[in-house]
Amino acid sequence: MSIIIPILPAAATLQPEGAAAGSAAADGAARKLNIRVLRFDPRRPEVAPHWQTYVLDDAAGMTLFIALSEIRERLDPSLQFDFVCRAGICGSCAMLVNGRPALACRTLTKNLESSFTLAPLPVFELIGDLSVNTGKWMRGMSERLQTWVHQQESNPDLTRLEARMEPELAEQIYELDRCIECGCCVSACGTARMREDFVGAVGLNKIARFRLDPRDTRSDDDFYEIVGDDEGVFGCMSLLGCHDVCPKQLPLQTQIAFVRRKMVAMGWK
Repeated sequence: MSIIIPILPAAATLQPEGAAAGSAAADGAARKLNIRVLRFDPRRPEVAPHWQTYVLDDAAGMTLFIALSEIRERLDPSLQFDFVCRAGICGSCAMLVNGRPALACRTLTKNLESSFTLAPLPVFELIGDLSVNTGKWMRGMSERLQTWVHQQESNPDLTRLEARMEPELAEQIYELDRCIECGCCVSACGTARMREDFVGAVGLNKIARFRLDPRDTRSDDDFYEIVGDDEGVFGCMSLLGCHDVCPKQLPLQTQIAFVRRKMVAMGWK
């Protein structure tokens, strides 16, 4: 059965109404963006996945988030993608840009060719078009790795002042806590494509973070029970795609290597 994709009209210029008519002539014609989006809605399995191209005028300071918003508001309200903060903090707008994981709100269209492709992140459950359910994957990973501070006290005193921490150690913990769980590292991971239960760089980064935390009473033996296997740190093939695409530039390469050395030591005991 053939699928007919309607041809949508080109977007109007992004200049506000009432802008000087000679502005375009003075500055030159706006660059046309040809945005090729992979479309598929799992709720409509009768419509096969297909590419759809949208034509939009580029503008100064335009990000992919702005471009997608223009498409949804002016051209195609059915286009699905996610956003919350628009400032590279929530991680919701992660997608494949020319096959590379990136945040739409931090990607400027001026840094892309006039024609480019957008697709949803692999590995995660597809909601529709560019929208994926990273939250479901992240929650399962967090519950499996028990990513919270473990203490031996059965009835801790909640009114007690928190123990002091050296500023240098607090800074190290904060550095690893900057992860926004966008899913870029997981989507760039070769092991995650082959092992459904692999915890990914985001999970190993969390282990490194709680291992540093003096409030967490778990030992390396405890952490070994969690990540000392092929679904954990020993499943990493050291391709380091995670390190290359992390939008927060976390030291994933260093942390994965550090956790692996510690877990190897535990395995030889």
